[in-house]
Amino acid sequence: MRSFVGRDILSLKDFSRDEFMRVFQVCDDLKPIARDRRNTDTLKDKTLLTAFYQPSTRTRLSTEAAMHRLGGHVLGFSDSKMTRAGDFYQESIKDTFHMLEYYADVIAIRHFQQGAPAEAAKWASVPVINCGDGWGEHPTQVLTDLYTISTEMGSLDGLTFLLVGDMRMRTMHSILYAMSQFDAEAIVVGPPDMSLLPEFKAELDALNVRYREAADVRDVIGEADVIYMEPVVQADYTSSRDERKGTMPTTPAEYVVTRELLREKARSWSIILHSLPRMDELPEDVDATRHQRYWVEAFNGVVMRMSLLSLVLGAAE
Repeated sequence: MRSFVGRDILSLKDFSRDEFMRVFQVCDDLKPIARDRRNTDTLKDKTLLTAFYQPSTRTRLSTEAAMHRLGGHVLGFSDSKMTRAGDFYQESIKDTFHMLEYYADVIAIRHFQQGAPAEAAKWASVPVINCGDGWGEHPTQVLTDLYTISTEMGSLDGLTFLLVGDMRMRTMHSILYAMSQFDAEAIVVGPPDMSLLPEFKAELDALNVRYREAADVRDVIGEADVIYMEPVVQADYTSSRDERKGTMPTTPAEYVVTRELLREKARSWSIILHSLPRMDELPEDVDATRHQRYWVEAFNGVVMRMSLLSLVLGAAE
């Protein structure tokens, strides 16, 4: 297994099974700190820089919270319009990150352009963590999701995942890449105009990922151990900001999971994850059911990012 020290976290295609397990093990070690709302001095001499070119609630704040829990320092920006990268000058990724590397020991970036974190990593000598890049990937979110599933279900092997939503989304890409390392199957349900792209299917086939497509969540929910949801009504991920205008469309019933559907057709032990924010695809009354795990997932986001920061900065090996 490769060392994590100084390593960029850009894509889950780069992860072996042993590496997933090591990250989860460090999560287990650090979870009591987050659970008890304590701060330590583990990374007291280290600084995290968050460079967020797109809006974020959970990812940015949980990454910053993770660094605080570990006793480190945090600086950065959450609106590129307030920087030279987003104003009149439109400073390049190269120039921006070749500069930012001098200000911190690790950089977390979210960008609307697919591949931007990888480009940033070329010019920064410190580790770069991809916190979402356009329609590309979202490795820290999906590591959080997989850790949540593993702790709740006892394993990632032998499970059937029902993936519901827009298959162009970065979370869907990352979770399907990750499934190449586990004995699991995915059932993919999404609108035809948001389906898996042919080139992505070719990648999954080359990685021996087991998946099949279905048209309606109501037809297949009874086969799922894990129901993993994202909206089909959503913003444009290739934009730095996409504000709501006018009346929002509703989600077709084929992609909605309701409390009634869970009661009538779902397996009693199945769990639901959603990276949030949600629209109408997951009604709030599902929150009170035994299937809900998205609030556990939100807590684990801090734990996972504590694990990654500890590993790439050498506090855990």
